[in-house]
Amino acid sequence: MADALTIGKRIRSLRTERGMTLDALGTAIGRAASQVSVLENGRREPRLRDLQSVAAALNVDLELLLEDSAPDRRSELEIALERAQRGPLYSSLGLPALPVRKSLSDEAIETILGLHNELERLHRERAATPEEARRANAELRRQMRSQNNYFPELERQAYELLAAVGHDGGPLSQRTASDLATHLGFTLHYVTDLPDSTRSISDHANKRIYLPASAGGDPRGALLRALAAQVLGAHEPKDYRDFLLQRVETNYLAAALMIPEKDAVGFLTRARDARELSVEDLRDAYAVTYETAGHRFTNLATQHLGIPVHFLKTHETGTILKAYENDDAQFPADVLGAVEGQLVCREWSARQVFSVADRFSAYHQYTDKPNGTYWCSSSIQSTSRGNYSVSVGTPFAHARWFRGRDTPYRRNSACPNPECCRRPPAALTARWAGNTYPSPRLQSSLLAAVPSESFTGVDSTEVFEFLERHAPEGAED
Repeated sequence: MADALTIGKRIRSLRTERGMTLDALGTAIGRAASQVSVLENGRREPRLRDLQSVAAALNVDLELLLEDSAPDRRSELEIALERAQRGPLYSSLGLPALPVRKSLSDEAIETILGLHNELERLHRERAATPEEARRANAELRRQMRSQNNYFPELERQAYELLAAVGHDGGPLSQRTASDLATHLGFTLHYVTDLPDSTRSISDHANKRIYLPASAGGDPRGALLRALAAQVLGAHEPKDYRDFLLQRVETNYLAAALMIPEKDAVGFLTRARDARELSVEDLRDAYAVTYETAGHRFTNLATQHLGIPVHFLKTHETGTILKAYENDDAQFPADVLGAVEGQLVCREWSARQVFSVADRFSAYHQYTDKPNGTYWCSSSIQSTSRGNYSVSVGTPFAHARWFRGRDTPYRRNSACPNPECCRRPPAALTARWAGNTYPSPRLQSSLLAAVPSESFTGVDSTEVFEFLERHAPEGAED
């Protein structure tokens, strides 16, 4: 199916051919002219019933509106220009939006697109290996967004595996997880000398799976991911995208085994109807970590409950480790669209949660952002590698289904405006800029990127605030 931009251009082309005004088409489909304009500009995803009404009003088959090719060369150029302007590279240039008017010639659009494509090529050409991984991750995240982070084939495989070992709902026990290994023909071996760089090792020749004797956290996780890799036929990745896709699919299948779809959808539907949706309840009902429950919630919430959501795993430094959204949450991103490694706004719940004294309960917050208000629930996870917040959120209109919607906590975020929290306050900058050199901690994650605001990734605000707190009495301002 075509995307919203292509569908919009096709509707405009057909309307113009028939000599219809926006008002006339709006009247024919029972919508205001402004709503038709938004549809034609591709500013929102069209609903099927609206497209059926438009097709009838234009006297064409619905299939014609859904063709994925532009109706003509001019429309093709306009679509490409719109996509470029909505992308992170164009946004990073600080240029005003260029309205696509009839007076803008085809040659002018082609020139702009040529310059944009060359800038993009240069960024890609200069990118190091980790950047390739981050580009692949951004592409994969777009794919996940297009299907609501829902993989029906993996859900089916999870159902069949659980049925094969007689699991009929509820939390998956360690014993049942071991039964899955036996069903797949593997024996389990827990060892103390597993390489630090691995979570498990599968010996195909001898049908053995080696696992750490003391993994910490949920002992089922490493086992189920190893089994999922076998079921999915995981192989040596040929590139970063292949590697990341295998990672996403194995994690998804493992979560679907721990929180079965049919059982969980009934649980979540009852909670929604009672306006008591809660990631904590899903966690407790299936004896999983908050992160697993949050991931699984995003798999099912949009597909089965019609609730758009976003998910963030954020290090205590503010660095994003994992991210997903289909609710236009507008995560920070670099010019290639990569989110991992970027800094979350200080005002978002993903960072505010670290300042809350109660680290055992979930923290709920409303955040007013440039594109609307969002409600979010965040919880802290402590690991040997540091503290992380796991956050699940939704637009304000959908907060009514969640427990915690009555939270008194509300913050305002102006990001990506750098004046919001990217730049230190002027008084601190005037006092400390040029008078300090903080030694940066090296980025350790494969997907981590140096945030665009700082070459070293050092948070200047935190450095200046530290110096202010520790400045000797009577120091010169």
